[in-house]
Amino acid sequence: MIKKTIIETPIGEMIAGATKEGICLLEFSDRKTLSSQIEEVTGLLETTIKEGSNRHLRMLKRQLKEYFKGKRKEFSLQMLTPGTEFQQSVWKELRKIPYGSTMSYQEQADLLKNPLSVRAVAQANGANRLAIIIPCHRVIGSDGHLVGYGGGLERKKWLLDHEKKFSGKPVDLNLF
Repeated sequence: MIKKTIIETPIGEMIAGATKEGICLLEFSDRKTLSSQIEEVTGLLETTIKEGSNRHLRMLKRQLKEYFKGKRKEFSLQMLTPGTEFQQSVWKELRKIPYGSTMSYQEQADLLKNPLSVRAVAQANGANRLAIIIPCHRVIGSDGHLVGYGGGLERKKWLLDHEKKFSGKPVDLNLF
């Protein structure tokens, strides 16, 4: 059973879900593909979803609050991220991008030793169901511009500016 709850953040309402094994969903409630992501995760985990809470969701709320206050740079949560082997490799690389830093889709493909897989990397980033925790917002276009974020480019810019502010690194992002 996936327990789900709503979490209010400075950049909008998020839907969080967790099983007894860990967090399996964290998305903005106004994301266009939210319903298909919920269907996908319940199908992959062969379970249902209902309102509720558990220890993973309580820990997530606490850690998100710390993140938005600039006091947490890494999440220490148990995660449940079903996906293909390729998606798993992409999400693993995403978790290595340091707080306050960015990487291009091309750089991510190069790290995976598959430089021609830029589009597949972008699709795997888009399939990430753990916004902020698995920091796909840290991936930008090769030209330094903000591109592709399920939560919207305004949120992506906000998250990157927020992390730059608390990391001490200069903010130098182009929105378009």
